[in-house]
Amino acid sequence: MRIRIVDAFTDRPFAGNPAGVVLLDWDGFPDDEWLQRVAAEVNLSETAYAHSLPPGGDADWALRWFTPAVEVDMCGHATLATAHVLRSTGRVKNSVRFATRSGVLGATADEDGTFTLDFPTSSLTPVEIPEKVADALGAWPVSVHDTSEQVGDLLVELADERTVRSLVPDFAALVGSSRRGIIATAAAEDPGSGYDFVSRCFFPGVGIDEDPVTGSAHTALAPFWSARLGRTELTGLQASARTGLVRTSSRGGRTLLTGRAVTVIDGELLASP
Repeated sequence: MRIRIVDAFTDRPFAGNPAGVVLLDWDGFPDDEWLQRVAAEVNLSETAYAHSLPPGGDADWALRWFTPAVEVDMCGHATLATAHVLRSTGRVKNSVRFATRSGVLGATADEDGTFTLDFPTSSLTPVEIPEKVADALGAWPVSVHDTSEQVGDLLVELADERTVRSLVPDFAALVGSSRRGIIATAAAEDPGSGYDFVSRCFFPGVGIDEDPVTGSAHTALAPFWSARLGRTELTGLQASARTGLVRTSSRGGRTLLTGRAVTVIDGELLASP
């Protein structure tokens, strides 16, 4: 069984967010314990598992995502990585529909070599600033929004890009602050820098202290910054150590996420289910 490591939301190796991708050669998924053990062994933010579905349905492939600790409801970078593997191996041509825990998610290969994901837009509910979160981040927020209906994060707006980049969170104190974690964000300091906003994402409750580039978080970041900046087409920079760019397009109930991907490892998984 083949397993690939793909760097997503980047055009070069060793940047963006790495994901494990396993394409299953049979219908259905192995038992959850095996899926979780492989994800723990790979030890990346997410490992994706996919198998093909019969033609004529709402989706072409079934897709699931696991962190080293738990299965998650939505993952952007591992979806992009899976679409990249499917296209690079000739299993799909230009587009693919995935059946997931978050409904049917689409991925389309663009002429410039990028992939565009079609995800549900996250709702944003303003909430009072939790003092526990401010203390754990070490910075007082400008505003806080809950996205629990979809991705399960708190979106925390901070004063400026410098504050986001300099965060040194107390990860243990962040556990339990929301269903999944914290999205810290601010407007770009320099509008001519090639991106419109920055973010960093912390998910210690699901086994990921800091996620390098989080596609699903941009389903909340896109509508948040579109409302403030007055534009539907934006680019976000996730300012992790690896960094990555996500182009976003707000379409009401759907958010389009565009990025590139690079396969860095193509190997054999010997521990079959």
